[in-house]
Amino acid sequence: MPVRPLSASGRLYAIAAFVEALTWAGLLVGMWLKYGANVTDAGVWLFGRLHGAAFLFYMVATMITASRQRWPGWALLLGLLAAIPPLVTLPLEWWFRRRGLLSPLPEAHQ
Repeated sequence: MPVRPLSASGRLYAIAAFVEALTWAGLLVGMWLKYGANVTDAGVWLFGRLHGAAFLFYMVATMITASRQRWPGWALLLGLLAAIPPLVTLPLEWWFRRRGLLSPLPEAHQ
């Protein structure tokens, strides 16, 4: 089944999911450098701030997309919960994309 193109809000959600996952990965590396290798806390300092902003951006993008794309409640809940465990926003975005939740809505028949 071919993947349909993204709507404007679907693109916003995809970008937010990628940025959220990227900053999560940076924060995890920073935590390893600080607590595992005992090298530096610069990664936690930088990516902690970036991830905090990315988390908020992802939450807002999820709510905007859910509203504009008329997601069912379960999709909104999954979207919001996906930001809590590391790197879950990416596979969820891919799954939403395959299900058509990020594609333009069909035109209403008049």
